[in-house]
Amino acid sequence: MENIKDLEAKYIINTYNRSPEETLCLTRGEGASVWDEEDKKYLDFLGGLAVNALGHCHPDVVEAVNKQVSMLIHTSNLYYTSPQVYLAKALVESSMPGSRVFFGNSGAEANEAAIKLARKYNPGRYKIITAENSFHGRTMATLTATGQPKYREAFKPLLDGFGYARFNDLDSFAALVDEQTAAIMIEPVQGEGGVYVARDAFMREVRELCDRENILLIFDEVQCGLGRTGKLWAFQNWSVKPDLLTTAKGLGGGLPIGAMIAAEPFSAVLQPGDHASTFGGNPVACSAALAVLNLVGDEQFLKEVQDRGRLLEKRFGTIASNYHSLVKESRGMGLIMALELNQAEAKEIQKKCTAEGLLVNAIGENIIRVLPPLNISGAELEEGLNIFEGVLQGFN
Repeated sequence: MENIKDLEAKYIINTYNRSPEETLCLTRGEGASVWDEEDKKYLDFLGGLAVNALGHCHPDVVEAVNKQVSMLIHTSNLYYTSPQVYLAKALVESSMPGSRVFFGNSGAEANEAAIKLARKYNPGRYKIITAENSFHGRTMATLTATGQPKYREAFKPLLDGFGYARFNDLDSFAALVDEQTAAIMIEPVQGEGGVYVARDAFMREVRELCDRENILLIFDEVQCGLGRTGKLWAFQNWSVKPDLLTTAKGLGGGLPIGAMIAAEPFSAVLQPGDHASTFGGNPVACSAALAVLNLVGDEQFLKEVQDRGRLLEKRFGTIASNYHSLVKESRGMGLIMALELNQAEAKEIQKKCTAEGLLVNAIGENIIRVLPPLNISGAELEEGLNIFEGVLQGFN
């Protein structure tokens, strides 16, 4: 049998910086755990970058997928399918009643739809203001919207009309607003940028700014939504509603799906021919998403997420205090947390954690992020945190 890593190097474009010596080849998963080709077990605190919201192979998701696959795998959006319609209903009723949904396959596609809608809503207004350190996707529009120059530099010239303000700084956003501004797009919790949480006052003020200037407010909840913060939707922590809401990652429980939810009257802006997605609203992906929403939207489930989130926040705070020579600060919300380090050792810590049976995520050189499954048990969370702290002791 040929070596899978050798085949990968030969046939797959190298866009993920995999190292054959350090990168695992995962073969199966169950709950909060995964196994490699040598059958070594790992606790997964990365969760497919927040995609595996219910861990690996949750039985309800597997059952929903298997049932739908045996009935209808795909059909053109020229036709109705019930999973798509019922999922849209569930999304609307759980987020912004009276809104409507557009389905794509990823967070980037959901954000692309939001950008197009915002530009069409007010003809002549085309500018989108986003936050520095943000991440909104890798299509040309969402890449341009991303407030991190390192991602944009190689692809200039970029799409015109995007500006970047300081996160949590209303004056910085207000200074960029002019008569051509169509929307402000922000992540309530910046994930890829380093896990920065929006301040209460900022969320209220940016909503007021958008209302005053007649511009749309877009919340990108691709990573921080779907229960990740302890609420089903992150914006519910601030009681500030957006005009457009985007979601993806955890929505499909592992299958590719993205959605833009548009409140009235904005949901009527896009008309037939304005936007489309061949695979958007695929019945199998929608069936999986319905199973996810049925579980994550349950009040008792979310209460347990909040409890585990408090445990994670407390332990990260204690770690930051006990290892102050190594750790600059702990930050995050619920089950999306990060430690910022004083030294550029994040990748080495990630590597050591993997060796000890724990998967975490290094963001750049000095930030470690964790995104455990929402249904991780208290015992599993404690076990992973004990491994993590043990690794940090060797770097302190």
